[in-house]
Amino acid sequence: MNDSSAARATAVLDVWCELQCPDCRSALADLRTLRARYGDRLELRLRHFPLEKHKHAFAAAQAAEEAAEQGRTWPYVEAVLDRVEELDRKGEPFLIEVARELGLDAEEFDTALIDGRHILIVDADQAEGKAIGVTGTPTYVIGGERLDGGKSQEGLRERIAEIADRLLAEGA
Repeated sequence: MNDSSAARATAVLDVWCELQCPDCRSALADLRTLRARYGDRLELRLRHFPLEKHKHAFAAAQAAEEAAEQGRTWPYVEAVLDRVEELDRKGEPFLIEVARELGLDAEEFDTALIDGRHILIVDADQAEGKAIGVTGTPTYVIGGERLDGGKSQEGLRERIAEIADRLLAEGA
């Protein structure tokens, strides 16, 4: 870290997420609150953990990576999670529809889902998640601590804030 960035210390929150997961949708309120509280001092990193029980989750993870390529990761993730029932019903066409609604290059989404250009990223995230003990979504990792939101999200935002405050104080 160079001297000028010391004043802008950041903490990283890995968010192990699945875009067809109702619990992840519930977690959006916490993520929005954390983003509002910390701004760019807390880096939210989307990590993919598609579950086999959700048949569109793997495609949705690839679509989220395409959104990242186009610079709109979180707006896309939030738009899909807000309408998880539509993803259940419509599948991949819904992923492209959301891209179009957000003004993204929908044709590129379609092509990315066909050519599988983001599969390795999704596979790598899933493998890393399994290696560190992620079993469900949402799961958060901050400051080396894993917090499982798949069982209960009760108190997690506060715990994340506690750890973030400590990390930011140490980095300042």
